Amino acid sequence: MKNGLVRRLTAAGVALAVGTALAACSGGTAASTGGDVKAGGYDGPKVTVTFWNGFTGGAGPQVLKKLVSEFNSSHKNIAISSVPMEWDDIAAKMPLAVKAGRGPDVTVVHGSDVATYAAQGLLLKADAIAKTLKMDESDFPSGLYENGSYQDAQYGLPWSVTPLGLYINKDVLKKAGLDEDTVPTTEAEYDEALAALRAKGVQGEWVDPYFFTGVMEFQSLLWQYGGELYNDDVSKATYNSDAGVKALNVMLDRIKQGDSPAKVAQDGDINALIAGKTAFNWNGIWQTSNTALQSKNWTAAAVPQIGTEKAVWSSSTDWAFVNNKGQDSNKTQAAGVFVQWMNEHSLAWAETGELPATNSVREDSSLVSKYPNLKPFLAELDYAHFETSAPGIPSADALLNTAVNEAILQKKSPQQALDDAAKKADLQLQQNKQQYGY
Repeated sequence: MKNGLVRRLTAAGVALAVGTALAACSGGTAASTGGDVKAGGYDGPKVTVTFWNGFTGGAGPQVLKKLVSEFNSSHKNIAISSVPMEWDDIAAKMPLAVKAGRGPDVTVVHGSDVATYAAQGLLLKADAIAKTLKMDESDFPSGLYENGSYQDAQYGLPWSVTPLGLYINKDVLKKAGLDEDTVPTTEAEYDEALAALRAKGVQGEWVDPYFFTGVMEFQSLLWQYGGELYNDDVSKATYNSDAGVKALNVMLDRIKQGDSPAKVAQDGDINALIAGKTAFNWNGIWQTSNTALQSKNWTAAAVPQIGTEKAVWSSSTDWAFVNNKGQDSNKTQAAGVFVQWMNEHSLAWAETGELPATNSVREDSSLVSKYPNLKPFLAELDYAHFETSAPGIPSADALLNTAVNEAILQKKSPQQALDDAAKKADLQLQQNKQQYGY
């Protein structure tokens, strides 16, 4: 998942550049409907449904291959053709492919990208499909379903969620004289543990200045202090608030107090945890499948509550039906059957280090028994904040990434870094509104 998110950040720029030219002339429009999806499955002629996805690393390809094979063997009139490619390749190819009627019939996209693709006219409305498949907001974690909507229409149907958690090297705690089984859940407990580690010469939490994972930690802390990234209509950046400054200062204090080196390389935080150089690491659920971690004495827990309320960052992925020129309604209908089947069988997807988005699957007791390392992340979904969804939002988000980097590396004060980023983001958001007409 991590590599997928990195590629998605690159892909956003590609999609924006290509989409600018094609938003008005793609194969369909944002108003296109999802076609005739019938209840009770697909009984039309045999069709091959093309499925583009960005699952190219880790356990994703193997798990996906098994699921697709199982679906194909149990649906004689539907053949799913899975086409894995890099996320940035999907973003680059989709607009031209849709215009030519050669795009996929169904795809998986990151939740924060749904609105951009919808505004470009690349996706079919999925309201009727969701109704037929009996999917609605009650089937998923709070706030997730609505993140797949744009201009009062549904375009994305949730597939997976990936919250941040606290990873703990228990051997490091033990060497510092701390109880390896005591997990800090509050600011006081966390500070006490870090102080005890400092006293033994251990830098307790390495702070990463990059999106992975510093920006995710910053956003979690921002929300814990009651702040928001943007205002309600996503026309103005609001992370340069008191809450934002507090969040960055918490992270900077780790460095100033000696809990972290001043300059941590990309992935240096998780690598330090694995090497036994640090005790705590704020990182994504995908690290539960990190093979280098499995031979260590470790555990995962919910991130501690440092601010005034519980909150944690989470990403997501959504299914989306593609608005190809001349799209075959039979293929769309068959794709709907595939999506429903995949969500019903998404317990297997947990092997990849991602949580199934469907509540009934995630609440199945066999998930924890088969994947016990995922248990601490489940309760976090009650207070998870999902990435902002608005047309062109990745271009604005990238400015925050720069601000966190500048502040953590002490090139600018937290307030100055956030103010500079917010000023540029406000201009970018205005451009997005003009470009996409929302």
